[in-house]
Amino acid sequence: MSESRRQEKDHTKDVDELIPQAKSLAQAGKLQDALDKLLVLEKQTRNSSDTPSTTRVAKEICLLCYEARNYALLNSSISTLSKKHGQLKGTIQGMVEQAMTWLDDIRQREGDEKWLELIKTLRDVTEGKIFLETPRARVTLQLAHYHEALAASSKPGSPSTKESLETASELLSDLQVETYSSMERREKTEFLLEQMRLLIAFARIKDAEIGQEGKKDTIGGGESEWVKVRVGSRKVSESFLNDKANEDLKLKFYEMMIQYALKQSAYLDAAKYYHKVWETPSIKEEELGRGREAFAHVVYYLILAPHDNEQSDMLHRIYNDPTLQRLEELEPVMKSFITQEIMRWSGVGEMYGPFLRGHTVFRDDKLWEDLHKRVIEHNIRIIALYYTRITFSRLAALLELPQREAEETLCRLVVSGTVWAKVDRPAGIINFRKAKSAEDVMNDWSSDMQKLLGLVEKTWMGVNAAQAAQSRVKA
Repeated sequence: MSESRRQEKDHTKDVDELIPQAKSLAQAGKLQDALDKLLVLEKQTRNSSDTPSTTRVAKEICLLCYEARNYALLNSSISTLSKKHGQLKGTIQGMVEQAMTWLDDIRQREGDEKWLELIKTLRDVTEGKIFLETPRARVTLQLAHYHEALAASSKPGSPSTKESLETASELLSDLQVETYSSMERREKTEFLLEQMRLLIAFARIKDAEIGQEGKKDTIGGGESEWVKVRVGSRKVSESFLNDKANEDLKLKFYEMMIQYALKQSAYLDAAKYYHKVWETPSIKEEELGRGREAFAHVVYYLILAPHDNEQSDMLHRIYNDPTLQRLEELEPVMKSFITQEIMRWSGVGEMYGPFLRGHTVFRDDKLWEDLHKRVIEHNIRIIALYYTRITFSRLAALLELPQREAEETLCRLVVSGTVWAKVDRPAGIINFRKAKSAEDVMNDWSSDMQKLLGLVEKTWMGVNAAQAAQSRVKA
């Protein structure tokens, strides 16, 4: 392949004369004779660095093969011309782009076999060529969709669903489209989203094989694919998705991120992603449709998320959002987690159970059990706030749990740093107040003395002011 060289001669006139002759020979059934004449001229134009003329001749050679329906000769011509010594970049690019326009027609007329042969030829020609990275990505995307379609088909002799999806996923994952400077930003984002979508589809198949006998590579399931999904999501610019013209890409992106978050049981992340969806203008406008559903998911996954500073901050912000006031059935649920009062799980199930279990989120028994855990954790935080010491039996009664489960939950919160507690097992007592060191006691005493002296000084100044006022009155 040649670098850019100065054009030595203009062969435009020669090309104009030869192309009609070659077409006449091809129409007369002498395709090889026509190609031989064009190949001679192609060598001359190539050696003269006449890019426009060389491109015209090369494209004419490919066109004659295509019109003659000689696809084997078409593939060999594209491959041979691209490998010619000193071949010009513009010529190769022109041939590839021309052949890509024929893909759909060849597939409709000749079927998948001839189409796949041309796809393979184009991928071989574009491999390793930076100036052809975008055409290669587009051809590879079509091939990936073909293998994905095989996964859904039941043709005899076709690969299994897992093998087809694995092939499709690997084809797209091999493309580092985020580094392509010649690709439009929107198209680049679409490629990244397709990579994520196929990785998720393949990961779910591997996850479904966990525990199945006779299945290989099921250790960890699709964890490696889920990791790749997370890595791929970091390549997508969220600021670009916020443009109104890219709302469809934004919704598609956050839909996949929600799937990833729920796979990892990262409920706070899922709430954030649903909040991003809800903030989309087209969604927010549908107050009784998609907007209401997105906001409801924000609330549900927010109360399912373990307590921390970020979760508490978002919980209060959503509670103060005017939108929540219009959702009468959700407001009491949020208020229960905001209010510093113990929630009885039996009362929660009786009051909110029918409504919550009717929603798609809480139809999953795992999520319903996670909600039970969040209620217990909320209650322990409230108990730690109001109690200095408490017995195990009393704690278990307040939590409506066996003592063993109550202790396990308390230990989990202590380890995570949510509450501080010290357990006296022999006495069966839990202490929620940390013992103060001598230094802390002295600091508290010093602070109290400063407050006391400040109060005395303020009182003394008030007394002096009153005495001065009385003396002036007597005078």
